[in-house]
Amino acid sequence: MAELTPMMKQYLEIKKDNPDSILFFRLGDFYEMFADDAKLASKELDLTLTSRDHGKNAKPEEERVPMCGIPYHASESYIARLIAKGYKVAICEQMEDPATAKGLVKRDIIRVVTPGTVIDAACLDDKSGNYLCGIYLDSQGGGAAFCDLSTGETHLTAFSGKDTLTHIINELGRFSPAEAILSDGAFSEKALTDVLTDKFHCRYENGGERRFRLAEAEKNIRAQFGEEAFSRLPAGEPAAAMALGGLLNYLYETQKTDLSHIRELDYYRQGRFMELDLAARRNLELTETLRSKEKKGSLLWVLDKTKTPMGGRMLRSWLERPLLSVTDIDRRSSAVAALVDDTIRREELIAGMTGLGDMERLIGRIVYGTAGGRDLTSLRAAMEKLPNLKEQLSGFSDRRLTELTAELDTLDDISGDIAAAICDEPPFSVREGGIIRDGFNEEVDRLRHILKSGKGVMAEMEAKEKEKTGIRTLKIGYNKVFGYYIEVSNAFKEQVPETYIRKQTLVNGERFITQELKDLEHEILTASERVVALEYELFSALRQQIADNAGRIQKTAAAVAECDALCSFASVAVHNNFCRPEVDESGVIEIREGRHPVVEKVLKDSLFVPNDTFMGEKEERVAIITGPNMAGKSTYMRQVALIVLMAQMGSFVPAKYAHIGVVDRIFTRIGASDDLSAGQSTFMVEMTEVSDILHQATKNSLLILDEIGRGTSTFDGMAIARAVLEYCADKKTLGAKTLFATHYHELTEMENTLPGTVNYNIAVKRRGEDIIFLRKIIPGGADRSYGIEVAKLAGLPEKVVQRAKVILKELEDENGVQYVAARKESDQVSLDAMSEGEVLDAIRRCQPDTLTPIEAMGLLYELKQKLSK
Repeated sequence: MAELTPMMKQYLEIKKDNPDSILFFRLGDFYEMFADDAKLASKELDLTLTSRDHGKNAKPEEERVPMCGIPYHASESYIARLIAKGYKVAICEQMEDPATAKGLVKRDIIRVVTPGTVIDAACLDDKSGNYLCGIYLDSQGGGAAFCDLSTGETHLTAFSGKDTLTHIINELGRFSPAEAILSDGAFSEKALTDVLTDKFHCRYENGGERRFRLAEAEKNIRAQFGEEAFSRLPAGEPAAAMALGGLLNYLYETQKTDLSHIRELDYYRQGRFMELDLAARRNLELTETLRSKEKKGSLLWVLDKTKTPMGGRMLRSWLERPLLSVTDIDRRSSAVAALVDDTIRREELIAGMTGLGDMERLIGRIVYGTAGGRDLTSLRAAMEKLPNLKEQLSGFSDRRLTELTAELDTLDDISGDIAAAICDEPPFSVREGGIIRDGFNEEVDRLRHILKSGKGVMAEMEAKEKEKTGIRTLKIGYNKVFGYYIEVSNAFKEQVPETYIRKQTLVNGERFITQELKDLEHEILTASERVVALEYELFSALRQQIADNAGRIQKTAAAVAECDALCSFASVAVHNNFCRPEVDESGVIEIREGRHPVVEKVLKDSLFVPNDTFMGEKEERVAIITGPNMAGKSTYMRQVALIVLMAQMGSFVPAKYAHIGVVDRIFTRIGASDDLSAGQSTFMVEMTEVSDILHQATKNSLLILDEIGRGTSTFDGMAIARAVLEYCADKKTLGAKTLFATHYHELTEMENTLPGTVNYNIAVKRRGEDIIFLRKIIPGGADRSYGIEVAKLAGLPEKVVQRAKVILKELEDENGVQYVAARKESDQVSLDAMSEGEVLDAIRRCQPDTLTPIEAMGLLYELKQKLSK
């Protein structure tokens, strides 16, 4: 085999240190990929695959190395495509100028781009964070750290006890990380890695214990966030520090640049935010819909009217992390109320924020060193809107809005520096000149003048020399051999100054050079390179100056983001007729004329029917809701959960009046689906979710349970449903506020036997064989399920519907004895004859409100006849 070329040796050495990355190897104006990387990149990026000799004196029959390449200036879009597919890309740059390098150009990795560390705008969603996650797990507990490198935002929490893994998975739901670095203990938990892959489509790798060493973690945290931030971490519980240490270690290893914009650490303990599991987030459709996975149709879609990317991200984080502190909730809702009450100033604020650039991510790129001239002009444009925002905001007397006014720095000095230095429309590249404004730097202006008017400069010098020497035939010329020269005819040779240096003798005269002329020649010929280098130097100095002020800019950006999110809440409240809820720790949920915030927005041909809700701390804790499918049970239960969640976000809510006692968690068990990949049936999935709820819920939780037990046989399902209801209602076991929808009408009897339990049903109006859903929740249990009527509404063929009615009658007649026996066996009711069961069924099916007096008497006579059989 032929000996490898020096360049291929260099490539293989660098590739050896980055085996899990696609290596972008800089060669001139291209990034080249070789061997397996080239094959993979050509397939994923639709690039033409070529090849080259891999060694000196390679023979034709020897295998050539596959290769493909992309222009370096167009690399961002290609990197974005690879990152979106979950790959890592290592950027290998030329570390010296090839024109001046002796021998092989030095090359090295300047950055490894991964799904969790990407900062290029092409790869990011404006209104969503892009999080890298570090997870540490051992037998004592676990920690989870989350960092958005594009903004520097960093969050950290930790847990201990047997439910640690469950809590960490719930935290993943808040942030939906793009990439995770796992300790050995975390990597060995299949439940965790399955969730990362299946639920979040998250790239993860085993960081090993090396990345998570405690001593190194503590050192890195102190260096990155400061001593004060480190002191807030829990002493004696190292999991938090180790999780964050693992994350920082990975960042340092892959980014190889300034990360000083990562400076604020948000450490929070369990109990600061409402915890929501993945099922609750999915079923309540907080940020995306169940079916299409789109934002439209979600709660976020209704609430997000923000005008800035950073405001959108903050509002989303509020939605993902509802508050538990009544004081914090009241502070936020008071600010919303102040904005609601002052329409003119609120609309001025909204107008002032419209089109304001993403200051958080712009300063992130500036500190990182990848920002261009256009990024700086975007930052300047955003800053120039700040004085007006501050003036508008200062007109409010609300405490939180007053604090935001103080936190909002107008940054006039920085925007002024950018305006003075950078032209209004800078080029895309910062290394090709044309970026510094005329008049900012004398040397740049002089070099540009030379470039634009090289002939004019020579003409000026020629005129000056004629005047100085008195030689009227003197002229300045140029050729490739001598460069610029002064030519004097023979008639004036005697008048040539001593400073002229003879260079060439001609028939008609002499050619000379001067030191001044040679200096000017050098300037003209090198002006282009020098002005480009000087402009880049000036730009880099300005970029560093702005980076040194990152803290000021981040603080102001956070104030703008909060103002934007609060204005969004206020705007939505005004336009959708929301009310400000009373939030306290009373344990009571009272809602008058509550509405579903999303459903009412998507209804086109009808008005949403509002409903009341009351759930006390002692009385009416559990509501059993019966009624036909499609009548609105699930919508009603979801709307209660969403109103509670919105209230604890600090938002106004869709109701005429709302009094919300803070709940620590919202659990949902809605719908049924097989988890075929895990080999679990519908019923198994249902029971697993119910089990998780009953183990994790507290008396301060809100439970939304829909159709528990329907995945198995009727009597088994009814028994399970009743047992779950009893467990939820009994204050000795759980005593949580529960909305329980069911088709087991027999459970309505529990209102009389189980304290704190009440019956509700969805009102239905019958007209002959047709039914109309009134969407109104009324006290009492439903008389029947209307399953066949619903099937008819769904479009089942008429023959099928009629046949179903016949079969239903036969089943009701046949099952009377079996039903009575089952009830007797379980000691739930004391019936000893089939006739009594028939009477009960008849009573349940009847609708007293629709009976005429004559029909009522007839029914009573019929029932008496049945009992006397």
